[in-house]
Amino acid sequence: MSSRKGRNEAARVVREQLAREKRRRRTLWTSVGAVLVLLVAGLIGWNVYSSQKSDTFTAPPGANDAGTGVVLGDGPVTIDLYEDYLCPACKQFQQTSGATVDQLVADGKAKVVFHPVAYLNRFSTTEYSTRSSAASGCAAKGGKFKEFTDALFAQQPAEGSAGLSNDQLVDIGAGVGLNRDDFGSCVNGGTYRAWTEHVTDDASKSGVTGTPTIKVNGTVVADRTPQGITAAVEAAGK
Repeated sequence: MSSRKGRNEAARVVREQLAREKRRRRTLWTSVGAVLVLLVAGLIGWNVYSSQKSDTFTAPPGANDAGTGVVLGDGPVTIDLYEDYLCPACKQFQQTSGATVDQLVADGKAKVVFHPVAYLNRFSTTEYSTRSSAASGCAAKGGKFKEFTDALFAQQPAEGSAGLSNDQLVDIGAGVGLNRDDFGSCVNGGTYRAWTEHVTDDASKSGVTGTPTIKVNGTVVADRTPQGITAAVEAAGK
């Protein structure tokens, strides 16, 4: 009897071990299945997001070949300016060094590629960075990009506000000589919103993490003073 009892006990232990192993495998495969479901859902979500993003854009007249910025001048040295129209530091840069950049272009020493990025939408309640950048594309279409850009910085709204309305952007455009009807139709129709997205995405991919960022022949210029910009352009031109 004791031998039979021992065998029964051993069989019970084996059965329990097998049951535990079966439960462990079931739990493992359930977890794997849950991970796979999440992975598939993530991939589907990413595909939906990607499909919703516009892969096509219309660059305004005067844009570079890549469509990532508006070109001013034709000098041998390239100055890339990455600025957001809502960025206070960008306004300050324009006030302190903008005239120097303009002079370098006028003297034929450099050309400027202005990249109007939309990095600061979170600091307005109406995606002002995107709207103003897209409006600058409309201004480029009308041949007044530089004038409109200068006017936007001069009338820069405060961070955290709604920003300038579309009507105000149209008023500014008309004030620098743009045709009100044509410019207004372009602004209100969002003609260059996809272009703004392209400009911003390209800037991020190229390592631009903040504004203003100034590059001379592809190298970031740390000294953004008039003297620093001039020295960088002169060094690059040698």
